[in-house]
Amino acid sequence: MIKNRLKGMLEGCRWLEPLHMAYIGWRARHGGHVDWSHLIGTESPEWQRDLQQARIGEKKFLIATSIGGHLPSATIESMLGVALTLRHVEAEFLLCDGVLPACMSCEVRWHADIEKFARTGPGEVRCRHCFSPAKAMLDSPGLVTHSYSTYLDSESRRRAREIAGNADVKELASLTIDGIPVGEHALAGALRFFARGDLESDSACGAVARRYLEAALLTLYAVRNLLTGAGYDCVVLHHGIYVPQGIVAEVARSMGIRVVTWHPAYRKRCFIFSHNTTYHHALMSESNDQWQDISWDDERDQQIADYLKSRWQGNRDWISFQHASKFGGDEIARELGVDLSRPCIGLLTNVYWDAQLHYPANAFPNMLDWLLKTISYFIKRPDIQLLIRIHPAEIYGTVPSRQCMADEIHRAFPRSSGNIYIIEPESSLSTYAVMALCDSVLIYGTKTGVELSSMGIPVIVAGEAWIRGKGISLDSNDENHYFELLDGLPLEERLSAAKVKRARKYAYHFFFRRMIPLEFMCPTKGWPMYRIGILGLQALRPGASHGLDIICNGILNGTPFVYSAEKYASVPL
Repeated sequence: MIKNRLKGMLEGCRWLEPLHMAYIGWRARHGGHVDWSHLIGTESPEWQRDLQQARIGEKKFLIATSIGGHLPSATIESMLGVALTLRHVEAEFLLCDGVLPACMSCEVRWHADIEKFARTGPGEVRCRHCFSPAKAMLDSPGLVTHSYSTYLDSESRRRAREIAGNADVKELASLTIDGIPVGEHALAGALRFFARGDLESDSACGAVARRYLEAALLTLYAVRNLLTGAGYDCVVLHHGIYVPQGIVAEVARSMGIRVVTWHPAYRKRCFIFSHNTTYHHALMSESNDQWQDISWDDERDQQIADYLKSRWQGNRDWISFQHASKFGGDEIARELGVDLSRPCIGLLTNVYWDAQLHYPANAFPNMLDWLLKTISYFIKRPDIQLLIRIHPAEIYGTVPSRQCMADEIHRAFPRSSGNIYIIEPESSLSTYAVMALCDSVLIYGTKTGVELSSMGIPVIVAGEAWIRGKGISLDSNDENHYFELLDGLPLEERLSAAKVKRARKYAYHFFFRRMIPLEFMCPTKGWPMYRIGILGLQALRPGASHGLDIICNGILNGTPFVYSAEKYASVPL
């Protein structure tokens, strides 16, 4: 396959790392961060008064950016710091100054020599280019920045090294220290580094995992020292998982401090904010009362239908993995060799390594286990054809996967079965068009279940998909229940009109209400994928942006991060 050939060409290329380091240095020197001095400009006297008012205010917030070189985060969070200051609230920042031996900024594709990374970590040059420009960006408007190393003494560092060095990597997921699940986040960080859903059993992988565990422990000690007695009302940070952000959030929660997490949304100029936990968990546990009773009419129905159709090609999104050019049923049937006169069941995978966290509702221990057991089941059901669509983000995502589901399938089932069809991630067949040909669709954690149910397609959920528990899908409680649901296939009917309406209400809530628009965030064709498109501070003051007001009010007062799009004549952006 082309994907595997490219992967083989790139992996082990030692020249990639110095090239990437040179790029990091270039970005740090040439406008990678926001120039707040320029944006403040002639408004400097007013800004100084705002700063003074914020410092004597009653509330104080910590924005734990941590990874200053992660430009998408540094851009948004510096903007939030300025916006909160304009609301006369003190916002302080936390940055790693090179003390962590591994972090979310590290990826295996930029460290071809894994054994070297296991010994030395990201390196002094990479850390300097990450910390110094971000610190300068935050210093220029006069915002307070804390550094990790300030809150770590020699004993803390020794203890972190000792615990990490003695840890059993096989038991990492269950390791807790002082009630903090450091092992879960360290494992998630290591899996993200390797872009795999499980760790290979070699010494380098174990050493890298221990490096992430040491970083998690150092984060625990530093953040706990910083938060103790500091009087923070809330901690704001991106993702809320991995290292160090996941540990920061865990420590804050353990100390009774509110946590707000955020992540770029799918729609252009939109962001998802959540209270207390990562959005991966928040959208699963969110009460149905947030959306099931919203006013509904033909206009709302048409708005969500039009947007969902646009997602077939992703032209209204800045996070999209659709590269499809083939949408016709006959064309799909010819390319796959599938017989459309016989029942077809769709199956959608998700990226195996992404957000490897514990979800108690899962019917299977992991996505791969679900996938292989499902294939085994359908091999014994020759009356049904199974169309497996491998997630395009395996190759088109920000961090391309190094553990590909097609490879895992072929390894487990070296002999092909006449009723199992695999659609590779690079395929030009439209995921939506393929699934529209199916009687029903099986998912584990993909968000596409929200869209398919809105098309009237029945969806069976085996994992942590956000559609679970919404009264729309068929949710499996455990492995036995899952296979009982499969025994009832094919269903031979679409969802009822009432179910489709409920599904579209939730889709509207998910895409238009939970995704909060910031109209001044302009898409780019480079990295980061957006920039702040304002001419001065007036655009960030209260009342200038409804979306920003909702975000700031949520951070300040704990109000829901919901943009009530149904109250407007049309959905913006």
